[in-house]
Amino acid sequence: MPLAKLNRDDRLRLMRFVCSFAWADLEIHEKERALVKKMVRALRLDPAEKKQVEGWLESPPRPEEVDPTTVPLAHRRLFLDAVHAMVVADGMVTPEEADNLLLFEQLLR
Repeated sequence: MPLAKLNRDDRLRLMRFVCSFAWADLEIHEKERALVKKMVRALRLDPAEKKQVEGWLESPPRPEEVDPTTVPLAHRRLFLDAVHAMVVADGMVTPEEADNLLLFEQLLR
């Protein structure tokens, strides 16, 4: 499913997860910002949605906002692929990032 076909709630849910994984090492790298901007364009977010995403790059989403059980079954592969892209975006995968990605994958199954 193309990113732009997600409904508004799922687009924002996806970006919350992507941004939360960007924060896994407690800082946002330029390559991570670039990936977020690319995804924002692909998702065709409106100005208000873009502002929300920019806020998540300044301060991570709260843990209760990134509950894997809220990811619709039909979109789980898309979410996992997007989060994986974020984890590898800066060219370094820390043990914490690898653990978080593995846990996320397990929770989506």
